[in-house]
Amino acid sequence: MGDGLPEIIWMRSERPARGPAPAYSRAQITALALKIADAEGLEALSMRRVAKELGAGTMSLYRYVPGKDDLIELMIDVVIGEWIPERGELSGEWRADLRLLAHYSRRSLRRHPWMAGRSGGVTFGPNALQMAEAALGAVDGLGLNIDQMMSVTGMVTSYVNGFVTNELAAAEARRRTGLTDEQLMIANGPYIRSILDSGRYPLIERVIVDARQPHMDPDERFEYGLERILDGIAGSLP
Repeated sequence: MGDGLPEIIWMRSERPARGPAPAYSRAQITALALKIADAEGLEALSMRRVAKELGAGTMSLYRYVPGKDDLIELMIDVVIGEWIPERGELSGEWRADLRLLAHYSRRSLRRHPWMAGRSGGVTFGPNALQMAEAALGAVDGLGLNIDQMMSVTGMVTSYVNGFVTNELAAAEARRRTGLTDEQLMIANGPYIRSILDSGRYPLIERVIVDARQPHMDPDERFEYGLERILDGIAGSLP
């Protein structure tokens, strides 16, 4: 771009204006990058790594994707595509539709741990545009202006992102220690006893002593929190 700003990947033609026909597609390159990131994390992803596994030269890869940031933009949009319900799945009832979108996005984020905490890319790709249209469409006609509609759908997105981030952190703790949740509780027993004996944390003591056993499973907790978010939205509608 003449103004020195980077060219948006969605405005860049996939087929170069000159030179031989492309040997690979962006979809192939993005799928391989996703495979690496899903298995090893985003830190394992590099243009060199993708080129090597693709069997191409690193420099030739730049003919298809200008850089790693652009590659991540493509990856994010593919993941967001998994959040979009099939045609006919949306009912037109705002609460049911936001609930469905939330469950789809949670399921997808758990499949792609590197994506947790990212609500989207720098720019809206085609899938992100379609997802935003679906989410905004769910709350259209409820008497909200467009800023309020974005805030409402953003509440649901933020809840899902936060919930899945915590889920993945707990899973990483189990992986790192090699212990189950029950084993971790046993290992932490002496420390928990010291907390109870101190008398300084009465509400934490209630969590330890009075909370339901077994605690809500992740699916139940997700549903409970999501319903409270939807209750709050319902209570604020004109």
